[in-house]
Amino acid sequence: MTVRIDMGLTASGTAATLDLEELLATRLLVQGNSGSGKSHLLRRLIEQSAPWVQQAIIDPEGDFVSLAEAFGHVVIEAGNLREAALQMVGGRVRQHRVSVVLNLENLDAEAQMRHAAAFLGGLFDIDRDYWFPMLVVVDEAQMFAPSVAGEVSDEARKASLGAMTNLMCRGRKRGLAGIIATQRLAKLAKNVAAEASNFLMGRTFLDIDMARAADLLGMERRQAEAFRDLQRGHFIALGPALARRPLSIRIGEVRTAARAVGPRLMPLPETPQEDARELLFKRDESEVPRYSVRRPPPMSTAEILQQLAQSRPPAATAAPGSEEAGADTEDDQPCAYPCEPDEVPATPRRPALPLRRAITQQGSYDAILQELLTDPDALYRSVSVLYQDFLVRCRSHGLNGRMLDLSTFRRKLATARASVAGTDFDGAPADAEAWKKALAVSAGLAEDVHGVFLLLARAALDGRPCPPDLTIATALGSRSPRRARSMLAYLEQQGLIASFEEMDGSRVIALPGLEWQTAPGDPNAMDAGADVGDDMGSDGAETASGLGDISSRGR
Repeated sequence: MTVRIDMGLTASGTAATLDLEELLATRLLVQGNSGSGKSHLLRRLIEQSAPWVQQAIIDPEGDFVSLAEAFGHVVIEAGNLREAALQMVGGRVRQHRVSVVLNLENLDAEAQMRHAAAFLGGLFDIDRDYWFPMLVVVDEAQMFAPSVAGEVSDEARKASLGAMTNLMCRGRKRGLAGIIATQRLAKLAKNVAAEASNFLMGRTFLDIDMARAADLLGMERRQAEAFRDLQRGHFIALGPALARRPLSIRIGEVRTAARAVGPRLMPLPETPQEDARELLFKRDESEVPRYSVRRPPPMSTAEILQQLAQSRPPAATAAPGSEEAGADTEDDQPCAYPCEPDEVPATPRRPALPLRRAITQQGSYDAILQELLTDPDALYRSVSVLYQDFLVRCRSHGLNGRMLDLSTFRRKLATARASVAGTDFDGAPADAEAWKKALAVSAGLAEDVHGVFLLLARAALDGRPCPPDLTIATALGSRSPRRARSMLAYLEQQGLIASFEEMDGSRVIALPGLEWQTAPGDPNAMDAGADVGDDMGSDGAETASGLGDISSRGR
């Protein structure tokens, strides 16, 4: 028995029918620009043939999931399945003869290609006992069988193109009838398009697409202009399942509708300009941030052994933007990113921190270092000058300051500068065990990076706003926010941090190795750290005694 399904009306008003059994043997290609009615045509074909044959729809935009309620199709959310699982599902679809819609809308372009290839592979690689007739509809086929390489990886493109080629070239003997739809023939791989024997060509405007459509339909080049004049929902049909000569048809009505409706004009809301600006840029507390912590890639055994061998921090060259690049010069000397006086406020005088008598010699070193930094100008002097001042103060306390070599002093100084730059180091962290992870990560960092990393880690652990550039610059022993930005760029390049910017200009810094992130903070805040000395004045001795633990663990 021949089954002919109703596709609509011809130009003369007679019924335009499609031979379903012939379609299973000869396949179909649908072409039309966006808005030509291509998806409407596919929906009409699917609805009319649903009672007669099993169907599988590859749906990149989620337009056909509405078929589930009306015709019993099972919607497969591809984003919830891995490729191997999706290939297994494809095999079961043929085994149990279930009509399905593969929804790919929540995946990016490359993932859509990989998942579609896996599903088509499952349909294709099935035992001969399950080669039942089946329509496989692929919307936006140029995505899965591109004519040229795009931005996706070669591996994904080859897998998807191979699956589409199998569908159109070898699928007939396995009962698979490919129905592919594309916006542009020029973007569709020729070996895929050439396997179709039935064509429905809709409205198109580009000369290259009109010429190719005319060639496929056996029309003369001068007749190709007719494709520009086609109305929405009108197509020219040709093929053994449709008509032996080019035939103009108008697609009939459908029972279901896509979730996405077409554009409709409607009045704009009457929102005052200031309210509109607030809607665009004000941070909503209930809004989920679009950034996420990126985990570092897994290390090989050789990399782990190398990291263990280098666990003792080397006297590495200074990172860009650090004060170590000119250790023997004062901060006011020329540098790669010179400080601009008009962008930095005058440094306030901090009151001297009360010091209590140190119990151990290590604690005395930390107390002397803290005493050294009570002078606000000391924050911006070079390491060599501060080390000499440190040795003098040690002699006045009857201590041998040279017990701390220059490398150890640099590390202690970096941590002390970070604690003075912000209040993040005041007191013990709320989660001591988590803080040990940060100390372990910082142990292998150079001295100039060590303090800034701990400053950012403590802000992230406590859920505080991201420190502004001026605060980070102070931790570097500089007055220039440019040096802070250069240091952050260096840390991001090394994979130690990831920086994100909110719509209001605030900054969030994530630490992938720790899976922490700061709250949004203004990077251009100019009064950062102005009252730090006042905040630390009451418990400066507590901070001084804590420096030894932070520095010794960091080493």
